[in-house]
Amino acid sequence: MRAKLIAAAIASATTLSAPAAHAQQFINVLTGGTSGVYYPLGVAIGKIYGDKIPGVKTQVQATKASVENLVLLQQGRGEIAFTLGDSLKAAWDGDAEAGFKSRLDKLRTIGAIYPNYIQIVATADSGIKTLADLKGKSLSVGAPKSGTELNSRAILGAAGMSYKDMGKIEYLPFAESVDLMKNRQLNATLQSAGLGVASLKDLSTSTEITVVSVPKAVIDKIGPPFIAVNIPANTYNGQDKDVPTAAVINYLVTSSAVSDDLAYQMTKLVFESLSELANAHAAGKEIKLATAAAGSPVPLHPGAIRYYKEKGLIK
Repeated sequence: MRAKLIAAAIASATTLSAPAAHAQQFINVLTGGTSGVYYPLGVAIGKIYGDKIPGVKTQVQATKASVENLVLLQQGRGEIAFTLGDSLKAAWDGDAEAGFKSRLDKLRTIGAIYPNYIQIVATADSGIKTLADLKGKSLSVGAPKSGTELNSRAILGAAGMSYKDMGKIEYLPFAESVDLMKNRQLNATLQSAGLGVASLKDLSTSTEITVVSVPKAVIDKIGPPFIAVNIPANTYNGQDKDVPTAAVINYLVTSSAVSDDLAYQMTKLVFESLSELANAHAAGKEIKLATAAAGSPVPLHPGAIRYYKEKGLIK
């Protein structure tokens, strides 16, 4: 009997020590506001990782998006994050004006995903039809030092304007900006997001809007990573024509602290689960493996490089 008790105790101790031997991995997915595009895509990615990576627990964190996400990665408070390309470059360079007090040297790229469209939308009764018409009007430019706010500065600057030319500047997330516009307390909002962003769809169903164009000449003044694109007709209610604007590529980014094996799995599962991402948001349809390994201002993570080599994208 004593021998049996000892054997049972040993078996129990072995069972209890098993989790320590196989510690659960944790993936915190850093996104953006819940009314933007990063969040639904992040939720989809979190589910994919939780379902398909053994021993992984995932969390999806709503944030102020690009700038905050990159700072959190550098601090080891996230494993994968969404960011705009211009914010990523500013973080790698240590651009203090963009909100980075020092160079974020731990950042590593997972891959390029979809373009963010600069979407400037005004209420029709504001009379705003061009960038110049924004002078003296109220404009929401996104949360302070967010990727959207950095885009706002760049676009207005290239058009020969600054915040001082506006009647009032609001630093608000997408949904809050739309709420003010519905209540006639705000004339316009600049939202840097994938096409069909929920906040602007919501606005266009309840309020007559004007989608303001960003001319190619303005985009050319800024240069890369901004490119000239069109917001296709009927993206939003009442928008019956294509509208020229600027776009910036988004990236999924991790840190050098993430293991090569985990980064490999995170990369592989994103680009082999594109149908799930497309179902999560229309912007997911624009994510292409063929362009995933190109153009990042930050080095690719070795785990991502391994996957792209397998797919023949890197020699």
